[in-house]
Amino acid sequence: MIRLIAVCVSFCFTISLWGQSSLYDLKCDYLIAPLGIDNPYPRFTWKLEDKRNGILPTAYHLVVGTDSLEVKQGKGNYWVVPETNSAANLVTYAGKPLQPFTKYYWSVRITNNQGQQTVPVVAGFETGMMQMSNWKGTWISDAKGIAVKPAPYFRKTFSTTKKIKSARAYITAAGLYELYINGREIGDQRLNPMYTRFDERNLYITYDVTDALQNGQNALGVLLGNGWYNHQSLAVWNFERAPWRDRPAFCMDLRITYADGSTETITTDKSWKTSLSPVVYNSIYTGQHYDARKEQAGWNTIHFDDSKWDRVINRKAPSNNIVAQVLQPVRYVETLAPVTIQQKNDTSWLVNFGKNISGITRITLDGDSSTVVRVIHAERLNKQGNIDQSNVDYFLSKATRDTDPFATDIYWLNGKGPQTFAPKFDYKGFQYVEITSNKPLRLDKESIVAYFMHSDVPPVGNIHTSNELVNKIYAATNAAYLSNLLGYPTDCPQREKNGWTGDAHIASEMGLYNFDGITVYEKWLDDHRDEQQPNGVLPSIIPTGGWGYEWGNGPDWTSTIAIIPWNVYLFYGDTKILRDNYDNIKRYVDHITDRYPTGLTDWGLGDWAPLRSKSPVELTSSAYYYADANILAKIAKVLNRSADHIKYAALAAKIKEAINAKYLNPAKAIYGSGYQTELSVPLYWGIVPDSLKQRVAANLADSVAANKYFLDVGILGAKAILSALSDNGQAQTAYRLAAQKEFPSWGWWIVNGATTLYENWNITLERDLSLNHIMFGEIGAWLFKGIGGIKPDEDNPGFKHVIVTPNFIEGLEHFTATHQGPYGNIISAWKRVGKQIHYQLTVPPNSTAVITFPSVKNRSVYLQNKKINDTQAFAVTAGYHEFVIK
Repeated sequence: MIRLIAVCVSFCFTISLWGQSSLYDLKCDYLIAPLGIDNPYPRFTWKLEDKRNGILPTAYHLVVGTDSLEVKQGKGNYWVVPETNSAANLVTYAGKPLQPFTKYYWSVRITNNQGQQTVPVVAGFETGMMQMSNWKGTWISDAKGIAVKPAPYFRKTFSTTKKIKSARAYITAAGLYELYINGREIGDQRLNPMYTRFDERNLYITYDVTDALQNGQNALGVLLGNGWYNHQSLAVWNFERAPWRDRPAFCMDLRITYADGSTETITTDKSWKTSLSPVVYNSIYTGQHYDARKEQAGWNTIHFDDSKWDRVINRKAPSNNIVAQVLQPVRYVETLAPVTIQQKNDTSWLVNFGKNISGITRITLDGDSSTVVRVIHAERLNKQGNIDQSNVDYFLSKATRDTDPFATDIYWLNGKGPQTFAPKFDYKGFQYVEITSNKPLRLDKESIVAYFMHSDVPPVGNIHTSNELVNKIYAATNAAYLSNLLGYPTDCPQREKNGWTGDAHIASEMGLYNFDGITVYEKWLDDHRDEQQPNGVLPSIIPTGGWGYEWGNGPDWTSTIAIIPWNVYLFYGDTKILRDNYDNIKRYVDHITDRYPTGLTDWGLGDWAPLRSKSPVELTSSAYYYADANILAKIAKVLNRSADHIKYAALAAKIKEAINAKYLNPAKAIYGSGYQTELSVPLYWGIVPDSLKQRVAANLADSVAANKYFLDVGILGAKAILSALSDNGQAQTAYRLAAQKEFPSWGWWIVNGATTLYENWNITLERDLSLNHIMFGEIGAWLFKGIGGIKPDEDNPGFKHVIVTPNFIEGLEHFTATHQGPYGNIISAWKRVGKQIHYQLTVPPNSTAVITFPSVKNRSVYLQNKKINDTQAFAVTAGYHEFVIK
């Protein structure tokens, strides 16, 4: 390879007819116009759009105030940032102290390097409680115990006597809730509030309920569900013994602002009434049972007679830390109609929704009051064509299966005509649904729909190739990721729903390339801090009721505390997540050092779900220990903590030296026995000495070839192997692995009908075979890195500077990778035209890039028909650039 001298190819075509710079995607704390934030120092971000090449912002002017007209005019009564010479598009608030319950407006204007200014764009955000002392309501519940199964209703009526200007509902719950005002359900979010360690932190949500209120009498209604707070299903993770467990409770302030400027707050207190609901059982783990015969029509309206309802009781708040929920919510994101619906007999139906999802089903039923219907969800069918849950149901206690069947909703009809049913407080992982009844039913395709339900994170990435199998693998990876993102990353949406740390850090790059997930990751790192022991130890599942501190929580799993903040920083360029978690990362690394002073550790699960070869746990866990220490040293440097930078850089060097001393044979350029994982992991994490990288990678490629281009790795090897190859001159071998369609491979799953990723390469296993797992999901990131070549630069994070290393793979006719970073779309695309390769790169405004083309014999690179010397890599400015490789 010829090292390239950076040549700045400027292309500054300032043709005014192409238009001027404009701003879009203005966000506050990475959300559009968020309601009810508590952050006293919110972050403002924006993107610049300009179709001209070489346009860069040179200054910004930002204002914050409570008057939208003044803000649009560049005036702010809270903060004015005068014209500041900076190309930043991430600014943290530093004005007057923000007040609670206040609507703020902010505006930004950009000046570019042509001296042109954008038209100011106004966006908004609204503060919430800001601090605990601003709550007025009391936590309330009914007087039932944790073993009582029916979910409780709560209601209260009140009157307004003045014209309403605006109204906000602030609500938090231990458990889950649905909120109603005057019979109308408020909001489209599901499973609120998001799951946390309830005795450490509770989340509240803010709703604009102005339109739901009416002058005069109003009725408030709340239905509470168990969620993870009162886990009544019995499985192996001991949630039924969680220290926080209790009957669900909630607290709400309804703050009304009248037209005359006065305010009134309707709160939760002892004036509320309560009754048991038709939701006679609910479990986030298994399902919902609903008895329509127990419905109380109009229970959440003003005319309902609640004289027979009970009084509520006051309850202590679950924690002393009740804060705003500021993340992308869980929603019904996609609606699926049945692909097929088969009547097996007059009391049994089988529905196929065509793809595996996390979510629920909504069904319309008609029958008499003695009709009982079961809606059973599963990922697969058995050989007889019936529902088969045996791959995922085995952790549910056998003693509870009769009353608490797995992934099953049970409905008792009331005989009053057609009714539509949908569970409120759970979700399942499924593709197939079996509907059974104790009496004949009539159903058709319009009777049932499914909702794909997950954190509604905006997509920011896309891959398209000429290989349809690769396209399907990519789609399956995204579907598996979303199926396992419900306010926190999980392992699977059916058998466990647990926040397994190893699965999450393995998939974090894949998620960040494809989805705007920073808000979910920031929340989950809050959960990490809640769960971390004083000595630095983390559990293997987060959140947890106590399980996981004793098993599976070595550095190969719980390195989430370091890896995910670092990855988020690389993708967003925001140091907040580094600062928030810095002390926790230090405690974590220091604990491993205390326990394993030699630099080697065998604490961990190792290369989970391997095929044949079993790599040493000490090698893989020590590699993650090295990664943590190395990341910590880098973070210390970013945060200007020079002493820590020196200390942990030295620790990382010590760990690397210990690994290489024990496992590297430098003469043969082999680690250990030369298994794929043993070679991949040191390459991926930068443990291999620079002088040996090419030889180790060549040995890895030879090992893959000797195995007929099949994988022989578990999840740690699968995380590493593709990039270990493509980053070291072996991209073609990596592609052959990625595009393989025979066992064992990602493609083998697709050939056998997969629409998500599986838990195991071997699809004939009786257990450990969830059909919707994300732990093998690194391939979804590698397509961006290894073929598209789009990589963040840790010295200029957030894609301020883009490192581009495309690989023109034999076997592909065309390939396009698109990632929308903080500055806009980065597009790396190529296609074969005869014997030539046409390559296009789009760099967003305010960014630059350096391209390194792969070394190809007897080929030259041309830009606009001009040969680019004999160099191999060069710098480009923002804009569209097209090359031809001849």
